[in-house]
Amino acid sequence: MTWAMRGVAGLAVSCGAGLGAHVWDGCGASARADDWAQWGGGQRRNLVSHETGIPATFHPGKKKRDRLGFDAATAKNVRWMVRLGSENYSGPTVSKGRVYVGTNDEDLDDPRFRSTRGGVLMCLDEKTGELVWRLVVPRLEIDRALVSEDFDDMNLGICSSATVDGGKLYVVTNRCEVVCLDVDGLADGNDGPFRSEASFSVPGGADPVALGPRDADVVWRFDMIRELPVFPHDAANCSVLVVGRHLYVGTANGVYDGKVVLPTAASLIVLDKETGKLLARDDGTISADVFHGQWSSPTILDSPRGQRIVYGGGDGRCHGFVPLAADVKPGKTPTILERDWLFDCNPPGYRARGDIPIDYWALVRGKATSVDETGLVVSPNEIIASPVVVGNRVYVAIGQDPVHGPGRGALSCFAVDGTDEGAEVRKVWQYTGIGRALSTVAVDDGLVYAAEYAGKVHCLDADTGDLVWFHDTQDEIWSSPLVVDGKVYVGSRKAFTVLAAGRQKKTLAVLKLGSPVWSIPCAANKTLFVASQRNLWAVEEQGEMRP
Repeated sequence: MTWAMRGVAGLAVSCGAGLGAHVWDGCGASARADDWAQWGGGQRRNLVSHETGIPATFHPGKKKRDRLGFDAATAKNVRWMVRLGSENYSGPTVSKGRVYVGTNDEDLDDPRFRSTRGGVLMCLDEKTGELVWRLVVPRLEIDRALVSEDFDDMNLGICSSATVDGGKLYVVTNRCEVVCLDVDGLADGNDGPFRSEASFSVPGGADPVALGPRDADVVWRFDMIRELPVFPHDAANCSVLVVGRHLYVGTANGVYDGKVVLPTAASLIVLDKETGKLLARDDGTISADVFHGQWSSPTILDSPRGQRIVYGGGDGRCHGFVPLAADVKPGKTPTILERDWLFDCNPPGYRARGDIPIDYWALVRGKATSVDETGLVVSPNEIIASPVVVGNRVYVAIGQDPVHGPGRGALSCFAVDGTDEGAEVRKVWQYTGIGRALSTVAVDDGLVYAAEYAGKVHCLDADTGDLVWFHDTQDEIWSSPLVVDGKVYVGSRKAFTVLAAGRQKKTLAVLKLGSPVWSIPCAANKTLFVASQRNLWAVEEQGEMRP
């Protein structure tokens, strides 16, 4: 049996016999152990899931000229599919029977929000794909002197992946705001202190809209542009890290016309998760050295000297900060975070040739050359990926904005040890056989899976950094590899590729989903959630296909 349901913010279609074939856990009072409630599935951002029974392939359905773009009746190993907007960079997250995903509002068929040209965060029922509620965030309307001309003007929508913690959800909007939402939406009333949702979801100066139970409930908001301030570049896409009562958030502070506009602005801030009040920030030295933008999400590491917040900066360095003390209260000025260590992820020769610094922007503008023996551009790179922590080791790749094209990258593995005298940060290995990368790595069973922008997936030995194998998708990769159930899933411009995990390279499937796959899939509760630019699929094993 198939059926279709048109909601006010998307089309959800159940596919085949999948709905009747499963007994579901339902929604519990707390997140299930097999949920994927934040970017990376946990605080250490390692893109590895321990789910089993995830199919190696699926069929998205035959193409169809309608709003969904696919014929649900012909899909295989698909429980449901949902239409998003026209852009998706937000990886889906799953918690307590709900799926959360960000997109833009191009497919928003609600007359209340015409011409918002902004972002949408969708909350869907995990079982059916039906819309539960959604947050609409209009395009930023602000003096362009405060932000770069490209910021929130490319119709990217909400790029941040939602973080669910208890009954609250935290996300960074397309307007560079951190918002706290009630996971139940307005269906159970309007929780304060923020009660201006009717004005929040329309462009500045427009009349407030009438809201209903399928709209989001904003508990509080923190505007990073106005309240810090910062000068975000291109997009604000940090995924919030929750540590106790505190939220750690990257600000997206960056450049305009090749210059850092606010060189002392915060790159990493700490908010009180209950109130949204600013508690702390870094000292501004990261912003002073930013090359382009800041798009990494913080993670956490346990060292002999205690926990550390690991932040991949736009300066190409990993910074280790001492977590804020639990009893810090908001003050007239925020507390300055203590930096315990840093690690330069740019190998020797990337920042300078001899004693002469390499001019990042001269290379970008084609006014200088710096190539290696293979013809690849060698230059300083920023950290776009999230640092991944396994034990006391950190794995992180460097790269640049895709518009800058391919170039020489690097993947670093460093360890953080400590004594009473201080932290010891030591390079374990550094692999320079990889090109520039936007992607976060996955580390599993002694192997590191890393993808580069130019399309290659590299499998390395996690202890030595030696190359085990690589696979060339022959496509641009903006996504990151997900490892689950003996398989590696990675999206690219033209396809969604499934490889066998392990030391023997094997291609299991190459799937065409109708548009690029720029976001990262996730696995939860026996289901793989895959988003293209336009659609989200809930993929489950139905015995209908074999690789």
